Amino acid sequence: MTGLRLGPLLRYVDWDGDGTATVWVETDRPSTAEVRCGDGAYGTSRTFHVAGHHYALIPVTGLPPGTATPYDVFLDGRRVWPPEDSPYPPSTIHTPAVQPSPSPSPEPGPGTPQETGTDPGELRVSFGSCRWASPAHGEPDPVGPDALDTLATHLAAHPDATRPDVLLLLGDQVYADETSKATQRRMAERRDLSEPPGAEVADYEEYTHLYDESWSDPDVRWLLSTVPSCMIFDDHDLVDDWNTSAAWLADMRAAPWWQERVLSGLMSYWVYQHLGNLTPAELATDELYAAVRAEPDGTELLRRFASEADRDPAYARWSYRRDFGRTRLLMVDSRAARVLDEQHRAMLHEGEARWVRDQVLDGRGPAESGRTDGPYDHLLIGTSLPWLLPPFIHDLESWNSALCHGERGPRWARFGERLRRAADLEHWAAFPDSFEELAALIAEAGSGPGAPATVCVLSGDVHHAYVAEPSWQAGDPDARVLQLTCSPVHNSVPAYMKLGFRFGWSRLGRRLGHSLIRHGRVGPPSVNWGRTGGPWFGNQLMTLTMRGRSAGLRLDRARAKDGGAELVTVQERPLTAT
Repeated sequence: MTGLRLGPLLRYVDWDGDGTATVWVETDRPSTAEVRCGDGAYGTSRTFHVAGHHYALIPVTGLPPGTATPYDVFLDGRRVWPPEDSPYPPSTIHTPAVQPSPSPSPEPGPGTPQETGTDPGELRVSFGSCRWASPAHGEPDPVGPDALDTLATHLAAHPDATRPDVLLLLGDQVYADETSKATQRRMAERRDLSEPPGAEVADYEEYTHLYDESWSDPDVRWLLSTVPSCMIFDDHDLVDDWNTSAAWLADMRAAPWWQERVLSGLMSYWVYQHLGNLTPAELATDELYAAVRAEPDGTELLRRFASEADRDPAYARWSYRRDFGRTRLLMVDSRAARVLDEQHRAMLHEGEARWVRDQVLDGRGPAESGRTDGPYDHLLIGTSLPWLLPPFIHDLESWNSALCHGERGPRWARFGERLRRAADLEHWAAFPDSFEELAALIAEAGSGPGAPATVCVLSGDVHHAYVAEPSWQAGDPDARVLQLTCSPVHNSVPAYMKLGFRFGWSRLGRRLGHSLIRHGRVGPPSVNWGRTGGPWFGNQLMTLTMRGRSAGLRLDRARAKDGGAELVTVQERPLTAT
């Protein structure tokens, strides 16, 4: 009998009233996968094969708007989800209402959709990054309670509690370079861990171990089956400081184990994360997806794709856009799209930067058109790396970038490269031209007729949470602009890191940073910014709630309680006046 190896993950849910969704599964053999709903909504797909594993991304159609529809997963006609005697509530697909809900109807029967009364103008987005897999149940957790696991436990115990409409996982969903003892035991059954890359992931099969460990936790598995998710990679999905510099890349490519790592990392990311980011319409026109599904074994096709994507940043696009009613999400690849040539460094290559600009401004009429409405009330820009860092760290990275560029000569350039790698100096500030281009794009998107109420840059990576607000030297945009950073979901925050980030926000840090940029002959940025919330440390999730042109923010931290864990709200505030 065919078994469900991993999943289901509810990835996409339509917000335009088309009644569609996608559900991802991994099975233990080739099969026909189905999603069946009590109201007749349905989807089916044949599995595809990559490196000895079998997957399906099931398109579901016929979902009524404004409902919560329970669903089951069948493989070759046999129900495999939910498990027998599951202690969790049914996995449901929540669709937003496209018109006011009708008058209350009679109590629905089992397996039929229930009216949710969801306001079509309200959207709740929870986000965070950097999640080590939780240890097995009953084992001690050295880094404290997992915020995602704690959210799952809370929602499972309180089915009527307010849940996110979507989870944004902003990088480091798996740690290829920091594996658990359990994963290392599995790897040691295959190879000698005393040989490079040692206790790090070596190939595609070992990547499947990471995803299995991360997503098979029962609480998280249930959560991901019932709350849609959008994902983007960061460095640890492949290796720490991935694509820091041209010199870093040359050194990595000289390592005999690196090619297999990077190809396996990109292949597994495409299968486990990227495909689910796409809409059904995008999937229908994706040539690689069609080709892999058409082959008895798509491994070599996907391997060639990964090789080209690693060789040429312009070959693949990992960034994507999602519109949730009047909120637009643009998830930006700030790792694989880089230009690393020291004389032309950019966070995004030219084609990618143009695509991002086009997506941000899509639907915005020219100022002379006289339009007063825009295509969205809120713009969310997801980038794993913060745009606005603590000011000292920003100045440090800008100074370091100037040194590496040769502003102070070759000896300083060599020192700058060593420092860049040692201190992880590779955020937006380390790509000064890209930093300024993003600042200009945000100002343009947030200004003039039809400007949104808010523009929020959502990030993780830096193992603490904070809110920062910029002001432009040339005048502020009409929209309220915020950098919202939330990390980690489940990871350690060493004491030296806390001290470093606190210093980064301090007045002394600012003064020292100004001295560095003078030494590097770096011009001032076009924006100034200050911290208006944080820094907060711990395992945490941030949630944005948007309704009409109003928006609010909440930060929840996981803490241990009575042998379990709970989420505690440490900050809640409105972001708009209305």
